[in-house]
Amino acid sequence: MFEVQSASFEIAGKTLLSPIDFTFGEGQIYGLIGHNGSGKSTLLKLLAQQQPVSHGNIQLDGRPLTQWKPREFARHVAYLPQHLPSAENLTCRELIGFGRYPWHGLLGRLTRHDHQQIERAIALTHTEAFADRLVDTLSGGERQRVWLAMLLAQGSRYLLLDEPLAALDIAHQVEVLALVRKLCRELGLGVVIVLHDVNMAARYCDHLVALHSGKLLAEGAPASMMNDVNLEAIYGIPMRVMTHPADACPIAVLQ
Repeated sequence: MFEVQSASFEIAGKTLLSPIDFTFGEGQIYGLIGHNGSGKSTLLKLLAQQQPVSHGNIQLDGRPLTQWKPREFARHVAYLPQHLPSAENLTCRELIGFGRYPWHGLLGRLTRHDHQQIERAIALTHTEAFADRLVDTLSGGERQRVWLAMLLAQGSRYLLLDEPLAALDIAHQVEVLALVRKLCRELGLGVVIVLHDVNMAARYCDHLVALHSGKLLAEGAPASMMNDVNLEAIYGIPMRVMTHPADACPIAVLQ
């Protein structure tokens, strides 16, 4: 599990994340919610070793992150940034194959087992139909599925996803989140995901973690987090929570 122990982050004398204590376990989807600049992406980058904590500590399986070598860490934790790198002139299968880098290095030859893991990731994400097409020719939702397949090929126990729904229409948002939840359930993965849409977070996440101005404001199951008082404190505007008539899932609307 990830254990965040009074971890904080500062840059140029400005505190972006105040000391936070929290534990992220496996087999659950944790949704990081809050307004822009609340510290969601900062916390995710700390978990992903993309930036070091200024104070405090973060441990994975009882070991501080500073004691993990990068390739060893990548065998346990896969990170998808908000701004994806270019995949120009790469087929989907080639991009997915990069997920095996932590096991062999950049120039290592792929083994039979590696190819099996790549094909498994393609099957799990239902990307077979376009696995040999160029990534740049895909729709937004298809591209996100391919990037998720690359993370799965990595063989990690944790997926850290920073706003994977950005620039996707609502149909593709539902498609991606449903896939993430399916993978979490079937493979027992721990998922930490940054989401802007609180209703999507409430529907697809097991646990919500609300940040405000770099501080942990509240956390809990969606049923306990989704109330008028919490949401106004998180987003700074009056909101009303209702129950969806079809499945009793809580939904928030503006007052």
